[in-house]
Order: sequence, then C-alpha cells, then structure tokens
Amino acid sequence: MFVLGLTGSLGMGKSTTARFFAEAGVPVHDADSAVHRLYEGAAVKAIEAAFPGTTADGKVDRNLLAARVLGDAAALKRLEAIVHPLVQEAERLMLAEAQARGEKIAVLDIPLLFETGGDRRVDAVVVVSAPPDVQRARVLERPGMTIAKLEAILAKQMPDEEKRRRADFVVDTSRGFDAARAQVRAILDAVVKMPKRPR
Repeated sequence: MFVLGLTGSLGMGKSTTARFFAEAGVPVHDADSAVHRLYEGAAVKAIEAAFPGTTADGKVDRNLLAARVLGDAAALKRLEAIVHPLVQEAERLMLAEAQARGEKIAVLDIPLLFETGGDRRVDAVVVVSAPPDVQRARVLERPGMTIAKLEAILAKQMPDEEKRRRADFVVDTSRGFDAARAQVRAILDAVVKMPKRPR
C-alpha cells in the first residue's frame, strides 16, 4: 500500500484537500481528529497530571491547555511527548486496517508532518498551498483569530516555501474546489506508477 503524507500551513485548504482524497475513496487518517478524540479519552489523565487544571468533566479544555503551552517550548515538548505516540498508534492501526482491506493508497493528514519527522513514515508528500495573501485572508476570517495569534502559529511551522520545496506534489487551493479536486485526481493517477520509499 502506498502511503501519502498530506500537510500544509494554517489556512491553506488542507482539510478540504483531505476531503477530496476521501471522496475519491482513499482512506484518510486525520491527526487533528485523532488529537480531539484523545483529548476526550486516552490522553486526559496524562495531560491533567502534566498540566494540572487543564481538564474538566473528563475532557481536556483546549483553551486552557493552549494558554498553558503557547509560547513555552518546554511545555509544548511535554505535551507532544504525551500526544504524539498515541496519535501514531492510531495511525498504525488505521494503516493496518486499510492494508487488510486491500487498499492501494492511504493518506496521513498531519499538520506538522515535516516538523515532527512524519515525512520519514510516508512514500510521498503532498503539500497544500496558496499565496500568502489568500492564506492570511482565510485565517483572519476564523472566529477569535488575530494577527498576533496567526503569527505565533506560523512561527511554529516550517515556511510554506520550504514545504513546497520538499514536497513530491503541491496542491494549489487558490483556484477553487474544482481545480483542487482535479489536482488530487492527478496525484492519485501519478502515485500508482511511483515506487514505495524504503522505510
């Protein structure tokens, strides 16, 4: 089974692109969704132990946790040490199930794919991108988003230019849904002929 890594900075259209892969019948593991599930289950106890007062009613309060780790590199590392192994376990399970069903291609949707070394676990990388002005306009439309918040988030992410340079495929989402869908179909046609990376 060929494993595609899907990534892209905030506001680039990664979730929409992931949906286009799913619409094409490709199983997609969404790391963000996995984190949401962990924040309501398996990770709650460990997070409360590491960051007391950040959970309530058996769930992680995302706002309290974000306030505790944003801008604190050591705290963020502690959180990642709890969450990343659990997300990777869920990812392995999904890939094993897809393989058992005889799927030819699977997608791992990982926001910080390059930053966490996730690119070493996939056969090819798809980077979702858009021009900076489009990205900025999209992100600033989100509720509660400010320029300062946007800049703090982007500071943690590899620059888009570098992601594009390291990508096997780039999906440009600035030209509308139909164009992005066509790019996804072209990628699926291309990977059929690509060799898997030795891992």
